[in-house]
Amino acid sequence: MTTHLSCGIVGLPNVGKSTLFNALTCKQIPSENYPFCTIDPNIGVVNVDDPRLRTLSEQSHSKKILYANVSFVDIAGLVKGASQGAGLGNQFLTHIRETDAIVQVVRCFESSDVIHVAGRVDPLDDIEVITLELILADIQMAENTLSRVEKQAKGKKELILTIDFLKKAIAHLNQNLPLRALALTPEEEAISRLYPFLTKKKLLYACNVGENDLPSLDNALVARVRAYAAKEGSRVIPVCARIEEEISRLDPKDAKEFLLSLGLKESGLDRLIKEAFSLLDLITYITTGEIETRAWTIRKGMTAAEAAGKIHSDIEKGFIRAEVVSYEDMIRYKGRVGAREAGKARSEGRDYIVQDGDVILFYHN
Repeated sequence: MTTHLSCGIVGLPNVGKSTLFNALTCKQIPSENYPFCTIDPNIGVVNVDDPRLRTLSEQSHSKKILYANVSFVDIAGLVKGASQGAGLGNQFLTHIRETDAIVQVVRCFESSDVIHVAGRVDPLDDIEVITLELILADIQMAENTLSRVEKQAKGKKELILTIDFLKKAIAHLNQNLPLRALALTPEEEAISRLYPFLTKKKLLYACNVGENDLPSLDNALVARVRAYAAKEGSRVIPVCARIEEEISRLDPKDAKEFLLSLGLKESGLDRLIKEAFSLLDLITYITTGEIETRAWTIRKGMTAAEAAGKIHSDIEKGFIRAEVVSYEDMIRYKGRVGAREAGKARSEGRDYIVQDGDVILFYHN
């Protein structure tokens, strides 16, 4: 019962999307539960590498470590006209609707070997082609929903707000603007969450750079994407998909050495996963003991009782209290017993707001 994070990877042909996805699906993180798993030909589940778990696991002599994980969905067939059925057409849209966030891979490298679908490399043009396809798909969904709700609304006053919201959304989308950029009242925001609008999802641009842009991972094309993303409040993460694919085939020790030889501290995929977590306001709290050390993914701002419910609904129902020690204090005082003796183990009630890295022991009926 974890909050599972899923990201749809989109991009035009020949931007490096498949190379990046292949790197994800090769990625091995040493762990017994999810070294890597491909559920579908186009879904990959990857662990969120977290050194804190390894340290706590050694301290608790845990038999296994269970990392938080992210699923990446490779959205195929996204080309100009996709919303009208070109390429694989609408088939890809159903896949994206189910994801929490969209990662758009944008080509930010020149190469005579890899022909660009438009005949020239222009990342902003690529972004606009895909944004337009998502906007057109949202218009179609909003119009279909509106005609359905209008039929149901006869004599149902509570649906008037929904109708007003859908009309406002359609007018905004018709200006070629994504719903992320639409100011909504709290009531409209609540209604918008009932519908899986594509242009309302959080967005991360993965700028695919060439090997000659290492180790800075920067160039004039990336700078243009950064300026564009800043205007719409989206985030940018530069990666070199070709190098990521090479790294994914190495064992962790060799991968680390290879990264250092390139002047990089961590892989682009690890940075991408962390950024996706941050984008969606997700944090992890930790439970540790002899059986397992485990990361639990929750939304920022969740209470101790809600966090307990991630483990089991019975723990939430029978919640008595949570004993909380920060990760730093677990290390400083060599475990929970030492933290208790130092007065660093806090007893918290149902409404305590869980922080990232809290190591929690729940007491329940």
